[in-house]
Amino acid sequence: MSQAQPQALLVLPHLRIQNANAIASPLTHGFPSITAFTGLMWALERKLARAGVPLRLHAVGVVCHHHQEQVTHGYVRSFNLTRNPVDKDGSTAAIVEEGRMHLHITLVIAVSEKNTPGTASVLVQGNQAQWAEWARIAGETLAGMRVAGGSVLPSRAVPGKRVRPWMDIVPDDPVEAASLFRTWRRQWLPGFALVGRDDLPTVRLQQLRATHAQATLLDAWLHAARFNHQPLPSADGMPAIDGQVAWGDPFRSKGSGWIVPIPVGYAALTAIHTAGSVRNARDAMVPVRFVESVYSMGEWVSPHRLQSLQQLLWQPETDETLGLYRCRNGYQPIPGKAGADAAAGGASDWDDEEVYDYT
Repeated sequence: MSQAQPQALLVLPHLRIQNANAIASPLTHGFPSITAFTGLMWALERKLARAGVPLRLHAVGVVCHHHQEQVTHGYVRSFNLTRNPVDKDGSTAAIVEEGRMHLHITLVIAVSEKNTPGTASVLVQGNQAQWAEWARIAGETLAGMRVAGGSVLPSRAVPGKRVRPWMDIVPDDPVEAASLFRTWRRQWLPGFALVGRDDLPTVRLQQLRATHAQATLLDAWLHAARFNHQPLPSADGMPAIDGQVAWGDPFRSKGSGWIVPIPVGYAALTAIHTAGSVRNARDAMVPVRFVESVYSMGEWVSPHRLQSLQQLLWQPETDETLGLYRCRNGYQPIPGKAGADAAAGGASDWDDEEVYDYT
C-alpha cells in the first residue's frame, strides 16, 4: 500500500498512560486497538482547530516503550477488577469485566496544513518557532484527553530523552527523507512499533490447506494467533536418539518476528440508519451503522528496523460500498530478511555512524 508523503510530523514522545483499555476487541487483549489511536487523532484535530491550530492529521504511528497489564500472574491470568458495592439484599452486584493496563508510548502523527487562500504556508523551513508553538499546544491539549480510555500523566524530564512534543518537516526528496527518518527513529529507542502484517493470514491459509483442504481464513488467523507445538524432525532426518524428540512451532522459527493478532477496524452488519432513527445512539445528529470487528495480524518491530515513515504510520480507510472501516499500514516485509537478521545478530540495518539528537 502506498501513502501520500505528509508535509510534516508531529511527535508526542514518551507519554505515560494510566489505566488504558487492555481489551482491544472481543477476541484480543494485551494492547489497545489501533482504532483507539486513530480515534484519538481525530479528536485531537478537532480540539486543535478550536485552539486555532490549522493542522490536518492524517495517520498515526505507535511506539511502545513499556507496558504493564493489570492481571494476576501465573499459568492462567485474569484481570484485576474493582470490587463493586453489594446489592440491596447483600448479594454481589453484577459487573462488566474491564481490562486495564499502564502504557509508556510515543505517538507519531503525519500532519499537513489547512491552507487558507491568500496566506503563505507555515510548514516550510525557517518557521521552527511556529512549529514549536503548535507542538506545545498539541501536547497541552492531549494532556487533558483520554488515550485509549486511559489518563495522561505528566512526563518527567529524563537526561538523553526528548520528552517534549516537537514537529519537523518531511522533505520531498526521498533520499533526504530517508536520512532524516534514520535520525528520528533513533529517538524512539528502546521500544517497539506496531506494524501491520496482512500478508500472514493468507500465507498461513495456504500452509493449512496443504493438509486440511477445508480450512478457512478464520482458521488460518486462529492458527497464526497461537503457538502450535509439535514434534520437530531432526536436521539430518535421522531418528531421535534415546527417544528425545525436539518440540516447537514449525511456523514460528527463530527470527520470524514478534507476531500478534490485532483488530484493524470494523465491517458493517446493517445498512446506514438515518440520524436519530436509532434509540439510545451516542450521537443523535449523525447516521448510525451496526458493525463487527475486523481482524488481521500485526508485528512488533524495533524502530531501527523500519526503512521509511510510511512503514510506521497507520491510515484510516473507509469503503461505504463494502461497509468496511479499517486501518492500513504501509509496512512491507523484505522476503528472507528476518532470518538473515537473526543470523547476523540483528545488525544488518543498523548504522553505528548515526548521530542521536539529544535536544
